[in-house]
Amino acid sequence: MGRDLSGVLDAVLAGIVVVDADCRIELLNSAACRILETSAEASLRRPVGYLFGRETTIPAMVQKVIGTGGSTSENEFLIPRRLADDLVVDVTVSPLFDDAGPPSGAVLALRDRTIRDSLEKVVEDRESIAAFGNIAAGIAHEVKNPLGGIRGAAELLISRTRETQTREISEMIVREVQRIAALVDDLMVFTQGDAVKFAPANIHRVLDEVLDLVSLDPISEGVTIERFYDPSIPELMADSDRLAQVFLNLARNAVQAMETRGGTLTVRTRMPLDHRLARFDGTPIPTLLVSIADTGPGIPANVLHKLATPFFTTRPDGLGLGLAVSRNWVMRHGGTMTIESKEGAGTTVLVALPLRRTAS
Repeated sequence: MGRDLSGVLDAVLAGIVVVDADCRIELLNSAACRILETSAEASLRRPVGYLFGRETTIPAMVQKVIGTGGSTSENEFLIPRRLADDLVVDVTVSPLFDDAGPPSGAVLALRDRTIRDSLEKVVEDRESIAAFGNIAAGIAHEVKNPLGGIRGAAELLISRTRETQTREISEMIVREVQRIAALVDDLMVFTQGDAVKFAPANIHRVLDEVLDLVSLDPISEGVTIERFYDPSIPELMADSDRLAQVFLNLARNAVQAMETRGGTLTVRTRMPLDHRLARFDGTPIPTLLVSIADTGPGIPANVLHKLATPFFTTRPDGLGLGLAVSRNWVMRHGGTMTIESKEGAGTTVLVALPLRRTAS
């Protein structure tokens, strides 16, 4: 058909596949090659089922479009892949006309849903943290002033009484007031909009310091710590202290999950070609992915989505703020935190961070 559109199509972010009237592949742009893990040379003149699978709905969609001249689409089409994570794409098939007459082929547009889903997750996290921040600010305002009065009264009792029992009760009141005050301070994390201080940071140095600290904790006895770092990852603009807080919390959670029977804590870093974060205009940006995986008992599906909710915890002695605070700091970096788990197969937490080169 003599189309010379490769340069134009390679500039398109969506995957584009052009087929002729016999449903054979004529052209793929670079985005389609990436999505489908193939090359234009390997796919040329093959049936469209070669790319998508003969048993899928795509070949029938293409035939229908070429036969009728109308467009069709399918949302959330799963593309299994060998070298990267599976992708979910929206597929649109449109007829292609050279001159007047029946369609001479079809164009398939593959739109990766990852970017849209990533943006929706960022917006959802920000709205959730903002709502909880408003609640936290109200709680702090109503609780802190009375706490000061209660503590002052208890300390006054301690200084004036000689009765052992009265002193012990007053000291207990002071301890409980301190505990509640610390909880209120934790809540205030969600209301501090300017608490992240960006500076050049080496993510592997941050992780090494965290893992060295975790390895010294008695609860890590019987746990093997493995590190798989991508040496090509450059420095990023981040708050090292806040990231250390995030990864220390996640690593300790993982170790605690394996406390009774031991296991392996695996930490990996990589720069994914797919599943990148995106700016709010939808443009993908370079992304650092840190995964923290344990071989513990896993998390039941019915509670998995609640884990980063403030005050939700599966531990009897937990406050339920650790994961919520971690998600808050990741979000403040413009990233996302995802928890994947299956009962009996361990848990993996994925932290995606934008590779900023300048402070923002």
